[in-house]
Amino acid sequence: MRKVFAIASAALLVIAFTATAALAAEYATWRDIADEMGEVLSGAYELYASGDPDAAKDEINVAYYQYYEKLGFEKQVNSLISGNRAATVELQFSFAKSAINSGASQGEVKAMLDELAQFLREDADALDGKGGGGEDSGATANEGGAVVFVESLLIITREGFEAILIVGAIIAYLVKSGNGDKVGAVYRGSIIALAASVAMAFILNAVTSASGGKNQEIIEGVTMLIAVVVLFYVSNWMVSKAESAAWTSYIEGKVQSSITAGSVFSLAFAAFLAVFREGAETILFYQALLADTNAHINMVWLGLGVGAVGLVVIYLIIRFMSVKLPLKPFFIGTSILMFLMSVTFIGSGIKELSEGDLFYLTPVQGVATIDILGIYPALETLIPQAVLLAAAVVTFVIQTGKWRKAREARDPQGE
Repeated sequence: MRKVFAIASAALLVIAFTATAALAAEYATWRDIADEMGEVLSGAYELYASGDPDAAKDEINVAYYQYYEKLGFEKQVNSLISGNRAATVELQFSFAKSAINSGASQGEVKAMLDELAQFLREDADALDGKGGGGEDSGATANEGGAVVFVESLLIITREGFEAILIVGAIIAYLVKSGNGDKVGAVYRGSIIALAASVAMAFILNAVTSASGGKNQEIIEGVTMLIAVVVLFYVSNWMVSKAESAAWTSYIEGKVQSSITAGSVFSLAFAAFLAVFREGAETILFYQALLADTNAHINMVWLGLGVGAVGLVVIYLIIRFMSVKLPLKPFFIGTSILMFLMSVTFIGSGIKELSEGDLFYLTPVQGVATIDILGIYPALETLIPQAVLLAAAVVTFVIQTGKWRKAREARDPQGE
């Protein structure tokens, strides 16, 4: 696993120093960018009022892709404010386009765009106050270095945490089930994913420049939805083995679970998708951070190093502490983890596809944004998550019935 992080760090180094500047030099503060975005959004409203909804949506995309994403605004909000706030702003972009697409009244569209512009101004003022960019932010040299360190640390920790959870749980499962010889396949899947992430980062740079970023959102969304299928399958497969593994352990003193070649591929592919899903995005985040940091490059690498060490510690805890857990609870817990990841990915994946304009989101009142769980106040994300939850409950009920029948067959007298 340490080799994996070394490769990841090298990949980040190669990509980051070939990047173009993410924050244009002519902007002194984030408020300057927010004000200009506000003008673009005002232009979108004028286009809608004049009877050209398609041009209005295109103008909103200019604000999103050419300013919010390209200039690093989204990444700064993610790092220095919160992931929930960044997701809220991104959803407001989607909701505004959805309102235009559905033919909402001019007053409704104007209110949504005004609220979006207000969000952007509030975030810009917060970023300028934190020293998150811009010559006039008021940050001292030491404060600026501290901010860069925190940004770098949060990027690698946030983006790598999900991947480490999945990879660590899969490897712990293999070792605990007596299939430690299959662990190499998971490591290989992870390393291949890192190499693929480097290639994908180059590709995403190219397609973002060529198509305004839509292709990047679509690629990320499709990857997440593929991960949903694999993780849900692996989750069910693991829970199906829990009772038989515990019984074999009771009889023979160790687990002799049979893992087929197809099962090993599924586990390795799950690890691949977990790492790949985070890898390219992590590289692009560091690309933007390095391009926006002149005086504190060393703090970027320090944050990356500290974060990588932290992830190794998390992996080791999952890997070795799990050995002390009883078999059945461990298998069921691992299955639940995989399921939660699939719920997160299906929500985030649909959100990414909507940002690529494949469809528009319908807002739902009274639902809070929980970005870390992929929960958003949108009908198109909540319904699939509810269906997935129902499928998991049904599967677990069926599996519980199988466990009961297996116990009755082993002990018909209930002794």
